[in-house]
Amino acid sequence: MQEAAIAVTDLACRRGDRVLFRGLTHVLEPGAALQIEGHNGIGKSSLLRLIAGLARPFAGSVSVSGGIGLLDERPALDFSLPLGRALEFWDALDGAHQTRDARLERLGLSALLDIPVRYLSTGQKKRAAFARLIGQRAAVWLLDEPLNGLDGQAMALAEALTAEHCAAGGIAVIASHQPFRLDGLTRLALADYAR
Repeated sequence: MQEAAIAVTDLACRRGDRVLFRGLTHVLEPGAALQIEGHNGIGKSSLLRLIAGLARPFAGSVSVSGGIGLLDERPALDFSLPLGRALEFWDALDGAHQTRDARLERLGLSALLDIPVRYLSTGQKKRAAFARLIGQRAAVWLLDEPLNGLDGQAMALAEALTAEHCAAGGIAVIASHQPFRLDGLTRLALADYAR
């Protein structure tokens, strides 16, 4: 895995005419896990998009070392394809064919490979998104509401996968309303920066 690091300096985010947060400074080093907390609309997803480089800050800067993997409500899988073919597309780009069977088995997806993605349940799509994320081998995981739609067993698996990623030197930034159980997890209340 590539060296992972995130440095956010005096960051501000604006949506339309409204500044969602400002003055956010935080550093994450290899193995770190951070949960971003706050009510709907406070800017949790916007912060993840800023870290991912998908949006520009209103002020301040973001520096990221290592590849970035984003898991959000859009699983980035072709809904018209069977799950197996949809994942094969990404595995070919990521060079992740050698780990495919183990990922699918662990995530309970092996029996679903012939089913078009559009017919999968919310939880099955989320588990498929985790399979894609693991195959990326990105050093930085940005997880936007990663537990939504998952049953208790799948939630525990998502937490375990994230713990393993951090134990291997990766970084996880988690935006979630739900408690995320992870040893060493620190929390950032975005409301503290909404001035």
